[in-house]
Parts: sequence; C-alpha cells; structure tokens
Amino acid sequence: MRRRLIQSTLAVVLVVIAVFGVSLVIVETRTITNSARERVGSEAQRLASIVDSRLIGDGTVSAEVLRGQVTQDRYARIRIPGQQAIEVGARPSGEVIRATAKGEEGETVTVEEPRSRVTREVGRTLLIIGLVALLAVVAAVLLAIRQANRLASPLTDLAETAERLGSGDPRPRHKRYGVPELDRVADVLDSSAERIARMLTAERRLAADASHQLRTPLTALSMRLEEITLTDELDTVKEEANVALTQVERLTDVVERLLTNSRDPRTGSAVSFDLDEVIQQQLAEWRPAYRSAGRAIVSSGKRHLQAVGTPGAVAQVLAALIENSLMHGGGTVALRTRVTGNQAVVEVTDEGPGVPADLGARIFERTISGRNSTGIGLAVARDLAEADGGRLEMLQTKPPVFGLFLSRTQPLKKPPHEQEPTVR
Repeated sequence: MRRRLIQSTLAVVLVVIAVFGVSLVIVETRTITNSARERVGSEAQRLASIVDSRLIGDGTVSAEVLRGQVTQDRYARIRIPGQQAIEVGARPSGEVIRATAKGEEGETVTVEEPRSRVTREVGRTLLIIGLVALLAVVAAVLLAIRQANRLASPLTDLAETAERLGSGDPRPRHKRYGVPELDRVADVLDSSAERIARMLTAERRLAADASHQLRTPLTALSMRLEEITLTDELDTVKEEANVALTQVERLTDVVERLLTNSRDPRTGSAVSFDLDEVIQQQLAEWRPAYRSAGRAIVSSGKRHLQAVGTPGAVAQVLAALIENSLMHGGGTVALRTRVTGNQAVVEVTDEGPGVPADLGARIFERTISGRNSTGIGLAVARDLAEADGGRLEMLQTKPPVFGLFLSRTQPLKKPPHEQEPTVR
C-alpha cells in the first residue's frame, strides 16, 4: 500500500509538472525572445535619434562618435545618403536578432545581436524551472512517504489488533490516529475487544462455578453408589438408591441454576419454603463425609422457619459453607437458625482456628483462599444468596461464623413441645 500511495502521488505531481512546466517553458522562451527584439529595436531607434541630432548639428557622424553609444556584444550599421556606411562593433556570426530604424535625415540604422545570447537566457530559465521541478518532485516524494506512513501504519496496527482478537487476546489498544475513518474502525475494534473480554470472562467464570458447584453433588452421589456396592441388603440398596436419585435431581437443579445465572445473574425463582427441610437434607448428605473425617455436624435453633428464596440455591450456599468448614475448619460443625427482624438467619460455625486477619475483609473475593483451594466457593455462595434477595456475611472470624440472611414469611403454627430450640 505504501508503494502504491507513493507511486500515485508521484505520478500526479509529474503530470502537473509536465503540463505546467512545458507551458511555462514555451511562454518564457517567447517572452525572452520578444524582449530581446524589443531591446534591439529600441537600440536602433536610439542610434537613429543620435545620428539625426549629429546631422542637424555639425553634420559629421563617425564610428568613433557612435562607438560609445552601442551596447557591448551588439553590431550597428548606419547608412547615410551620400556617405560610406558606418559600422560599429564586431558583426556577429550565425543567427542574429536584427532591427532597423530610419531617421528623419534619410539615414538607416541597423542593429544586430547574436541569438546565442537569447539562447543562454532561455537555458538559464530552463535550468531554474528544472530545479524548481526537481524540488517539487522531492517534496512530493517526501510528502507521499509521510502520508503513506500515516495511512498504512494505522492499517497495519488495526490488522494486528484484529489478528490478536482472532487469536484470543481481547485487550483493547485505545490507540487513535487522527484520521476520522481509521479512528472509527479503531473504536469498533476496541468495543468488540471489550465485549469479547467480557464474554470470555463470563465463560471462564461459568466453567469455574460449574466445576466447583458440581463437585459436591457428584462426590455425595459417588459415596451413595459406593454404599450400594458394599451392601447386599435389598432395603439398604433401595434406601441408598432413593437418596442417590434425590441427589441426581439436585445435580440437575444445580446445572439449570448455573445456566440461568450465566444468561442473567439477576434472574431468580424465589419461593416460600421450609428451611428445616433444606438443613436436614444437607445434614444427611454431609454426615458420611464428616463421619469419615472423625468429626460431627449438628443443627440447632428455631424450627419451622419459612424462608423466601430458591431451595436449590440455598442448599448450594449451605453446602459451600459446610464444605468450607470440612476443609479449613475443625471439630464439630453447627448449623443454628434464628430470627432477626423479618429475616431468617442460618449460622454456620465450627471449632477451627478461624479465618486469618489478613483474609477477613477479602474472604468473599474470588481466588482468595487461605489454603490450596480454588478460592471461588464462598464467592459463588454469596452470588447465589444475593440472586434471591438474601445476603451472606462473615459474622465472626475466630471462631468462624458465617450468616446466611433470608427473607421470611409468617412462621407455621408450632406444636407446644417444639416451642424452644432443640439440638437435632
């Protein structure tokens, strides 16, 4: 492209120089020739006037008298009736410019000038025109190179940006070139890069969330299947199979929830549900894992709370907190329910060392983890809680206490023997 721009610009300049240069040469040549003829004619008229004045005066005209009146490099011949012709200067050879004038006393004055003098003037003029044309060509080449670089370099940059987008590097360059059309293309590419970056971030986040949230149901399902393979009792097989089917349904709900959140994180399907059922479900699923680790998981607090939210999402939040306590905590894990205002609160605590002080304020940020874990579990849990209008907070660092706050409806009427909180 650079070469084409330079060639096209140079071609235009050469055409302009050819058209105007030839015209200028012709005009200047004619002007110089006419000017020389006028000079010679004026000289002849001037000499005729001098000869007239001499003849009217003393009547003597000689070459010595007229020699000082003739311009150098010119030849003059004066013919006076009845006298011998008078010649002043050396007669030029070759082509000459000649002019003749007649005086009042009948004399004839002829002045000649070599055409070579005119040719030299024309040559000097042509040389000047040629130098100007050469300077114009050089300036045109430099301008064409500058303009070609100004146009070609941005196109090269834009091509590199497009190639980077195609290779999976969506970083916008935010570089502008002062050319409205090119800047418009750069704006579009930068906007596309930002959209692609957001899409890639969302895809990576979905993949990370899916791998994290599907891991727990799959682990629980594999444990149930292992229980089935290790027993020969038909009743136990049926019981474990029913539990496995329930976990498959929860797994399906997790997948649907992930896909829904990937399309619109604000989309929720909040309903009124019994919080006890979700807690009991989590206790049943996690007891085998805690039993294998030599630990216990219990629940206590206010019963028969009706919360507003998505049961599957609440179950995932509690599962993330319980798993977090299993991996990073110690001792018995307790789930306690209580009421504050118009909210139902589920607190999850353990007897471990707690959360380090430097991580307390950042515990819900992605990739933040006190050990070699993914660091996204609590972040995903917070997003799930907020999707249905709830919130997840860290109420205490040592011992660690996490609180899941959910809106609640009017509680169901409780039997007398269930009025006080009990340990289940």
